[in-house]
Amino acid sequence: MKKLYIIAGERSGDLHGSNLVKSLLSRDRNLSIRGFGGDEMKKAGVDIFVHYDRLAFMGFVALLTNARTIFRYIKLCKQDILQVKPEAIILIDYGGFNRKIAKFGKQQGIKIFYYIPPKVWAWYQKRAFELKQNVDKLFVILPFEKKFFKEKCNWDVDYVGNPVLDAIKSFKPNPDFLIKEGIDQSKKIVALLPGSRKMELKRIIPLMAEVVRKYPELQFVVAAVKNLPGELYKEIENYSNVKLVFDASYELLHVAQAAMVTSGTATLETAIFNVPQVVVYKTGRLEYLIAASVVKVEYISLVNLIAGKKVVKELIQREARLNSVGEELSRLVYDESYRKEMMTAYNLIYKTLDTGSASENTAGLMLEYLK
Repeated sequence: MKKLYIIAGERSGDLHGSNLVKSLLSRDRNLSIRGFGGDEMKKAGVDIFVHYDRLAFMGFVALLTNARTIFRYIKLCKQDILQVKPEAIILIDYGGFNRKIAKFGKQQGIKIFYYIPPKVWAWYQKRAFELKQNVDKLFVILPFEKKFFKEKCNWDVDYVGNPVLDAIKSFKPNPDFLIKEGIDQSKKIVALLPGSRKMELKRIIPLMAEVVRKYPELQFVVAAVKNLPGELYKEIENYSNVKLVFDASYELLHVAQAAMVTSGTATLETAIFNVPQVVVYKTGRLEYLIAASVVKVEYISLVNLIAGKKVVKELIQREARLNSVGEELSRLVYDESYRKEMMTAYNLIYKTLDTGSASENTAGLMLEYLK
């Protein structure tokens, strides 16, 4: 039996890791897969050694203050890998942790596959050379990444398509979702996607609460997550025009007319669901200053990065305030020509990404490279 070790350190990695594992096991049942991940990967057949909820720290300051915890889990991970003796280690996103494991695995003579690599094209571009040194095969999910690695460090990597598209294509909406959640169907529905990390919610929920107060005629629905403390949503949940739905962001986007989205994978998911959106992002002043000094790209949302131009408005830090967000949200909800223009751009992004199943493409290549 072939042994593989897989590592995903956050919620989106768990989802994409689960789809990859399903594709691997459908092609080869003679696989034993163990590692770091979450509930989705466990359901797909992974023997979970450590759950990602112990590792989901975000931002420079959070990483520094939790450094001891992170290094403890890196040590545990290395020990477990030595005990398992896998033929290959599959790394999914989670750059700070997984880059260290890549180096360790390479030193042990284990094949290193990296699916959904760190965004080295956005900052710390020199890390592209580190990845080339420690990773046997890199599987990228954004079209421009293949060109970046070739031009930056003369590395031919595999573009496999985007797993977000896979997840959405396999999604089956519940026709009773609105009734089940008690959502007012007489009002236009605005999705609020504040993210899945504590620090994201602490920064953005107060702004979302201000927006909710300003637009009582709209039905706001928050995409909440169960693995976060409930008090993070307290500032917004008691308004009469607000509903919280848990772990049902796709169901919500399927019925929404507009969305306010914290930057991240959710911006791309919102675009694929064809929902006009405004992207908002707020972080600590120190973290923002550090990020601003190292970021090498013009945009923060995947929508604009893939399009190579401004498709959705990005309101960051001081720009992320009630008047700016409210003005943009009004256009998204009530200006039909503005909505159509954005959705036309979304359609081009969809066509760019639609290259078959990323999970299937990646699984096939990985098993081929293992031979």
